[in-house]
Amino acid sequence: MRRYAAESVGTFFLVLTVGIAVTTMNVAAPVAIGGVLMVMVYAAGHVSGAHFNPAVTVAVLVRGRISGPAAGGYVVSQIAGALLAAVTVRLILTGPRPAQLSFTGRQIAMAFAVEVLFTFALAYVVLNVATSRSHPENSFYGVAIGGTVMAGAFTVGAISGGAFNPAVALGGAVMGLFAWSAIWVLLVAEVVGGALAATVFLALNRDDRGPVASAPSTGTASHDSRTAAVTRS
Repeated sequence: MRRYAAESVGTFFLVLTVGIAVTTMNVAAPVAIGGVLMVMVYAAGHVSGAHFNPAVTVAVLVRGRISGPAAGGYVVSQIAGALLAAVTVRLILTGPRPAQLSFTGRQIAMAFAVEVLFTFALAYVVLNVATSRSHPENSFYGVAIGGTVMAGAFTVGAISGGAFNPAVALGGAVMGLFAWSAIWVLLVAEVVGGALAATVFLALNRDDRGPVASAPSTGTASHDSRTAAVTRS
């Protein structure tokens, strides 16, 4: 249960930051979003693996580091955290809001493409820095993951909204940032991006297919402690 709670808390603060920063049109929104993701990954990585993103959970599932039932629990927890954050943002902010982002014509293909690409990048980075045997004792995983989201938001935020995360997309729709008619584009693209990332990771890391024995969580940045929760699932 603590894993699911950790996923809800991390996703809550991610979506809360997205909602407030974007609604108030803060020019540093990508920095704030990448930053909060980074610190939440460090805070909960040893508990749940710190997915905070159903697309990342899909990638970890395809990669073979989480069971189907546990992945389902993660997704439910992430969406619950995102929806709670969206309601919180609507209660906090009562002023004018930016126009809802929607897609028509060629914009649909553009948004789909960039969401696939940068969700792929995010999930690929997560798999390499947080689940690979090649990085057993790294301390940079949070910076790498948060930095990927920040770079993606700066690069393609104006095209697709830069969600890269189905929980963020759903929370954004509840907050009025995304038109509900546009949500399917984001959700499908993000799941595809996560699955593709895992497929490429496995193709490039053939010796890393088998499960790694988990160790007791120590709160350190070790590979085993970060993945212990999901490998026990």
